[in-house]
Amino acid sequence: MNSHPQLPLGLALRDGARFNSYFPGQNLETVHGLQQSATGSGEALVYVVGAAGMGKTHLLQAACHDAAQCGRTTGYLPLQDLLAFNATVFDDLEQLDLICIDDVSVMAGQDDWERGLFDLFNRVRQSGSTLLIAGEKRADRAGFRLPDLVSRLGWGVTYVLKPLDDEAVSAALVYRARARGLQLPEETAQYLLRRFPRDLPTLFALLDTLDTASLIEQRRLTIPFVKSVLDSRD
Repeated sequence: MNSHPQLPLGLALRDGARFNSYFPGQNLETVHGLQQSATGSGEALVYVVGAAGMGKTHLLQAACHDAAQCGRTTGYLPLQDLLAFNATVFDDLEQLDLICIDDVSVMAGQDDWERGLFDLFNRVRQSGSTLLIAGEKRADRAGFRLPDLVSRLGWGVTYVLKPLDDEAVSAALVYRARARGLQLPEETAQYLLRRFPRDLPTLFALLDTLDTASLIEQRRLTIPFVKSVLDSRD
């Protein structure tokens, strides 16, 4: 199999979803644990819990990138996008070295999906593959109907992502900019935090817009320049 997933929707990993572009804040233990699992030297089953916008998708895709660099075969399944299919998307995944299942909470209460994941779990235990799962709630609080599935998901390590405080959100924005080769002055970061919701997906999307504008106009990310770019969108 290829080192990246081949799924019905032609899903692909974001190239920028790397561990070195994720600001860990108080989640260093989680990041280190996932890095080890990605390379096959850590836990074989990891469950990552966190609210929307906390970077679960980024971390799972980063694990796939790291695994592929080590020559491991990988599969990334965002269940939110796959529910239009059926649970056969789990078939044969145990042949991969690393399987990452995102948005697992969305399949809670759907018997065929729960049974499909349960069966995959048992096959993975036999094959020795690594399974990383992410959801907004812990397995025992996600609404799964199949008790054996809840039990299996509790066998591994569970990491609960800790939210960033305001200072850490600012630091994360500057960190992401630096990873893209951008210089984001602290005063500009504070301007963005005052003007926009302090959730990272929104702020990172703004950074994408500013990055493009900065390249086109060859301008630094000063507050006047940033204001002019953002005002032009309104």
